[in-house]
Amino acid sequence: MTLSSFPEKSFRMKASQYTWLALFVFMLFLPGRATLPPLDRDEARYMQATSQMIESQNYIDVRFQDKPRYLQPAGIYWLEAVAVKATGTLHDKAVWAYRIPSLLAAVGSVLLTVLIGSILFDSYIGLLAGLFLAVSVLLMGEGRMATIDTTLLFFILLAQSSLARSWMVRLTSEKLPVSVGIIYWVAIGCGLMLKGPVVLIPTLLPPIILAWVKKDKTWWKHLHPKWGWVLALLIVIPWCVAIWIISDGKFFTDAIGTNFLGKVASGKEAHGAPPGLYLGIFLITFWPGSLFTAWALPFIWKERKAESVCFLLCWIIPHWLVFELIATKLPHYVLPTYPAIAILTSAALWNISKTWDGPTSKWGRCLFYIYMVLWIVIGVLLAVGGIIYAYYMTGMLFWAAIIGAVGVLLLIGYTVVCILKYNMQRASLVAIGAAIIVYLELFVILIPGLSSEWLSGKVAQTVNLLKPCENSVVASASYSEPSLVFLVGKETKLINVELTAQFLKENQTCGLALVDQRDQKKFMDFLDKDGLTVKELGRVHGLNYSNGKQLNLGLYKVIQ
Repeated sequence: MTLSSFPEKSFRMKASQYTWLALFVFMLFLPGRATLPPLDRDEARYMQATSQMIESQNYIDVRFQDKPRYLQPAGIYWLEAVAVKATGTLHDKAVWAYRIPSLLAAVGSVLLTVLIGSILFDSYIGLLAGLFLAVSVLLMGEGRMATIDTTLLFFILLAQSSLARSWMVRLTSEKLPVSVGIIYWVAIGCGLMLKGPVVLIPTLLPPIILAWVKKDKTWWKHLHPKWGWVLALLIVIPWCVAIWIISDGKFFTDAIGTNFLGKVASGKEAHGAPPGLYLGIFLITFWPGSLFTAWALPFIWKERKAESVCFLLCWIIPHWLVFELIATKLPHYVLPTYPAIAILTSAALWNISKTWDGPTSKWGRCLFYIYMVLWIVIGVLLAVGGIIYAYYMTGMLFWAAIIGAVGVLLLIGYTVVCILKYNMQRASLVAIGAAIIVYLELFVILIPGLSSEWLSGKVAQTVNLLKPCENSVVASASYSEPSLVFLVGKETKLINVELTAQFLKENQTCGLALVDQRDQKKFMDFLDKDGLTVKELGRVHGLNYSNGKQLNLGLYKVIQ
């Protein structure tokens, strides 16, 4: 099957239109970036490790407190360090500065999705795909965190844009400029500096699979593989040599042997799950686009031999299967497939009037309507769940958020009406509008209203107000989240009850102890053995959302 099933490539977005789109996406991802506290556990670790990198001026050996962080190369820490230094916010603990790379990467990822959709199909399809990606639950979450995955997505898409151009040029007599190959290999090199060999799965597997499926590898020469791989290695090798010398090779045994290969064999950090998890949570993570993807599946199968569809399937399927088979599973592991899924979904929607009118079999339509009911449930939970949680935490009703939720529910209802009337293009745009209101409700209204309730922030405020010395160090016996270290200080001790009591004995003038009410008796027993008496300086109540436990933390100091 050829591209004849698809519309002519009559519309190409101009640079000015990409600029306006970038501004729109930037404004969409901006709210909540400053009001959302450092999230446990990964984001807070990245922030603290970056902070220590700047303070120590050691840009090779990444550390969290006194422990080496040998999980991946230093690329993301460098990007965050540049952002923090450029904004002069190191000592302010301004979380938004650490999130600048993910903000820019989220915007860039949406623009690249539009570009790839335009290369493979048409800018109308690319634009709708970019909007689907922008409002997806997974990117909305990941794009606001100072972690690797949104930035990694950007470089993967940069490489995929070159792959797409090289793949499609085989149908013409056009000759690609050398810059296309340079972009491809440089993007791979940057991806290696972010997350090591993981980047090779979405960037090298697709051309291998395409060559096997189509029995054609001549197009690969447009990317100049004879010398291009040298560019990728030149980006990553200098740091690899430096960290090998500094760590005596331990970085590679930990990062590749323990972390990477360990995740393949077993579920790390309680994140193990059987194959099929990503398919099961797709309804949520790609909401609202997931409903339209389900509707488009028969179309995708029908058009699977078309050049553009084949390219996208060879991008999605190998990556998805690899991570379904790996024992450790986290939602963002399949994020690099979402732009391709968004483009395929948009292709089906944009071609509805020409070749496709949805599932035609009785069972197909029945399954789609069941999926639509689940989709509606997810939408309702997204609209009202934050309001319920905010009321539980504060006892307050956020009326602006309630008004927004009503608007979301009305738009979800109208989406269903449009679907039942087979107006899928309008339904998709209405659903995207509903998602935008959900995120504005969450990040503009609810999160700022809840910011004072985050436990680490409350502890940091209490410590700063009541600490007896400027250089007081806190030993925390009952609350050991990385965000506490970031907000209170690098020297914060995350230790057990006995060691906390011992710490107070050795630091009677300036030392502070943070102990939950449930550990208080055990803590006092250890102090009695040492003949120490303490006074309670303050108390902090809150929820540790990482494990779901309500904590009642007392801040103690020795009475001298």
